[in-house]
Amino acid sequence: MAIKLRPLHDRVVVQALEQEAKTKGGIIIPDTAQEKPMQGKVVAAGPGARDESGRLTPMGVKVGDVILYGKWSGTEVKIDGKDLLVMKESDIMGVID
Repeated sequence: MAIKLRPLHDRVVVQALEQEAKTKGGIIIPDTAQEKPMQGKVVAAGPGARDESGRLTPMGVKVGDVILYGKWSGTEVKIDGKDLLVMKESDIMGVID
């Protein structure tokens, strides 16, 4: 998916992945009661942050990585009709292998 947004510094653009809305027993869970953190796919990543001496610290995630992030992480944006999140790399809890 090519998007028209290039994140700066240590920010990433994430497309949220749908969470399972049913339990194994078949009970449907409403959105407000679903467990978080959430999963998403990195669709764009900035070059990285700069340290105190001005050197670039590369990102630990790359485009295509599936990540875990907290329920309230990032800022929601709509680009080309797609709902996306822009967040700092530090808001990412981990990469799912």
